[in-house]
Amino acid sequence: MAADPFAGAVCPIPISRYPEVQLAHGGGGRLTDQLIEDLFIPAFGNPALGARHDGARLELGGARLAFSTDSYVVRPLFFPGSDIGALAVNGTVNDLAMCGARPKYLSCGFIIEEGLPMETLWRVVQSMRRAADAAGVTVVTGDTKVVDRGKGDGLYVNTAGVGLVEHPHVIAPMSVRDGDVVIVSGDLGRHGMAVMAAREGLEFESAIESDCAPVAAPALALLDEGLAVHCMRDLTRGGLASAMVEIATASGLHLHLDERAIPVREDVRGACEVLGFDPCYVANEGRFVVILPADDADRALAVLRGFEVSNGAVRIGTVDTTPAGLVTLRSSIGATRVMDMLSGEQLPRIC
Repeated sequence: MAADPFAGAVCPIPISRYPEVQLAHGGGGRLTDQLIEDLFIPAFGNPALGARHDGARLELGGARLAFSTDSYVVRPLFFPGSDIGALAVNGTVNDLAMCGARPKYLSCGFIIEEGLPMETLWRVVQSMRRAADAAGVTVVTGDTKVVDRGKGDGLYVNTAGVGLVEHPHVIAPMSVRDGDVVIVSGDLGRHGMAVMAAREGLEFESAIESDCAPVAAPALALLDEGLAVHCMRDLTRGGLASAMVEIATASGLHLHLDERAIPVREDVRGACEVLGFDPCYVANEGRFVVILPADDADRALAVLRGFEVSNGAVRIGTVDTTPAGLVTLRSSIGATRVMDMLSGEQLPRIC
């Protein structure tokens, strides 16, 4: 028998820094950043991974590609406006689009709990097919595994995707520049509130449905129009706030946001107030930010507003140099505060 190469070795990472890993599920926010820096980057570090983007940009045989993967553990499997199947397709499609790639192919892995009704699995697969057709991607390979009853919470889904990069731009946090503006593609917080309502059996005054949708079409239209897009980021786990902090940290610049300009529907805002959530930290699955030069802002807004999924696009902030690496938010009453990452997620198991 071969010797265990880790025999006697001691994990160099202080586990006390990660109580959520031991005690909770979900991830996101500062915990995820710490794990990436302390564990994954040292183990797998390479330039593609080090870019810390929504996917890796790669060159293969003369072709420029984007490659991304994500796992979906949302509970419940079906919620107002969408379900785990459409979420698994759109989530990976959107990650590829944020790299400036045209999504082409997906893989799909199903972790199925023993006893899952076949009708449930059929509904999820049919939803994935419809979502793939709408996004213009093809599911070309996959895998299934079955786990013991009570060990899989019904169904988990993993998707990985490949997209084609058809332009020379480097769309990444490192490309953000002083003087850029920040645009968001639409209202925030609906996905997180829809899942929360379905999970907890809550009834709000008006129905809140998830914004889950593919955003590749408007994202690629910006590039087709010749706009100098510096960075794009979809606003999933950790919402707008976490995405902005990640970009500010990676670029070393200051992102200044105006709370009065950030679009949040009144019913979503009310639900967040009742439940004690900040809509800037609530996940979305059909929203993204674009950072580009101020001179291109009006044209970018016109392009985005030409698509149903992004017809609520508005300008919400600017980029400058100081204080470096920070995100600040000017509140509705004129005060300014630092926007930081949460230590975990407000709402685990929402994607």
